[in-house]
Amino acid sequence: MRAPSSARCSLVVNGQPLRVSPGDTSLETALADGVIAPPGGLLGQGAGPASRRLPARARRAEAVTLSAPDPAATIRPAKAAARTVTRRTGSIDAITALAPRVVQMVATLERRLPFEPGDQVIVTLEGGQPVTLAPTLGVEGGAELNELVFHLRGECAEDLTALFGCPVEPGRAVKVKGPVGNGTYRPGGGRLVLVAAETGFAGIWAIARAARYIEPAREICLIVGARDPLDLYMRPALEWLRATGVTRITLAADRHRQRGPDVRPGPLTAHIPSLRTTDVVHASGCPSTLGAVEVLAAAAGARFYPIPLAPGA
Repeated sequence: MRAPSSARCSLVVNGQPLRVSPGDTSLETALADGVIAPPGGLLGQGAGPASRRLPARARRAEAVTLSAPDPAATIRPAKAAARTVTRRTGSIDAITALAPRVVQMVATLERRLPFEPGDQVIVTLEGGQPVTLAPTLGVEGGAELNELVFHLRGECAEDLTALFGCPVEPGRAVKVKGPVGNGTYRPGGGRLVLVAAETGFAGIWAIARAARYIEPAREICLIVGARDPLDLYMRPALEWLRATGVTRITLAADRHRQRGPDVRPGPLTAHIPSLRTTDVVHASGCPSTLGAVEVLAAAAGARFYPIPLAPGA
């Protein structure tokens, strides 16, 4: 709105009185008086267009200096609201192979454990040590309400002994506590960028599937990687995502052996698209992968939510 050429008009903006001079717009006056911040000046996006009214008035509020983020700095995810941690008991129901070096372990609980996609839980087998894992779905998408499904590294059940500190076999008692972690899926605006390394696909798959049901119109970009292309066990899940409209799916593997034409060479972090300030990034993998993704998210000003993998998982 531009003030009439012969008179001033008075407005109230953000609780502060504002007098607009002849020939000026209310937006220009509000910017010059510091009542509102210039658009586009946050998170390294550059300053907004300069007002033609350069001299500041004497009563202008003290200026606030905005600086672009340091690409080498890290962005810390906002703390999740306090949640009730629940304990459940049950037993190992089945252990099956998903790939040459990936197995699926299913625990059946006496009662359902409340958790959200992207959450983690603490799993302790009888006689073993606690391990933090991300519950997920089978690669085909199935899971019962009182089941917890996990994707783990190993060729067979015997390979899981070092991870849990005890033999792992069907029927073994298990205690589960959760939810824990800060990687929870949060419905909302912005592109959803999902990064999964190796069995980190477990938590990412839970988020991606939930998002397709809850926010079918939300843009999703998925990047999945492994050292060996044979460890890309999640193809049935990726086919389901493609069938539901997710078109930006990238597979990557370091090794050349038996790498299909749809698998790109190199680490998955080399294939993450240019991030935007409005992106929401979830990543799951080893510390080095999470650190690299975190730096990229920080440089763009994007929100970042990690789902760390337990060593050996």
